[in-house]
Amino acid sequence: MNLIILGPPGAGKGTQCVRIAQCFDLVQLSTGEMLRSEVESKSELGIAVKNILDNGNLVPDSMVVDMLSTKIDVHDSIKGFIFDGFPRTDAQARTLEKMLAEKNRKMDHVIQLNVDEAVIIERLSGRFSCSRCNTGYHDLYKLPEVENKCDVCGSEEFSRRSDDNPETVRSRLVAYREKTAPILPFYESKGILSYVNGMGKMNEVFENIKEILTRE
Repeated sequence: MNLIILGPPGAGKGTQCVRIAQCFDLVQLSTGEMLRSEVESKSELGIAVKNILDNGNLVPDSMVVDMLSTKIDVHDSIKGFIFDGFPRTDAQARTLEKMLAEKNRKMDHVIQLNVDEAVIIERLSGRFSCSRCNTGYHDLYKLPEVENKCDVCGSEEFSRRSDDNPETVRSRLVAYREKTAPILPFYESKGILSYVNGMGKMNEVFENIKEILTRE
């Protein structure tokens, strides 16, 4: 089984991808993590990616698809894959579809998580983490048990992502509506698109996704 989890930034895609991968014994292919890993390893691909990013450009779709293709070949015997962070545009969706077909694979499910934008802004702009162990916290939903002290490692140093502010989050949501949301009709035409309310509790959202994936 191969699937994609879609949704605007802050919809909870990453969290659900991890749980689904564990539940269905799938390999999670996170393009963001894969690119960061290549850059950190200073591989030939990593050096090329770093040069592209340092010049303020986007990594070409062909390079990302080639990287995904290689990972799929490495895990060829695995039951399936869950794509995290890709595709983001209609062109990427069609390129991914072609690459899978060449490997006699296909996309089985595409899940779109729907979340109110006001909630997303609240979710993302309130996030912060421990600077030492990266444990995540939130201004409204999860504060440290002891004020200004990490529950896990005891550090008193915290940080916030520079793009986790209301103005930047709104810009990211606009980009999602303009670039990523238009790929939904492509998957809908194939009869593999399902919508899930991402406003519920984490377990509720997971159970709803699980029900779709186990449906006969």
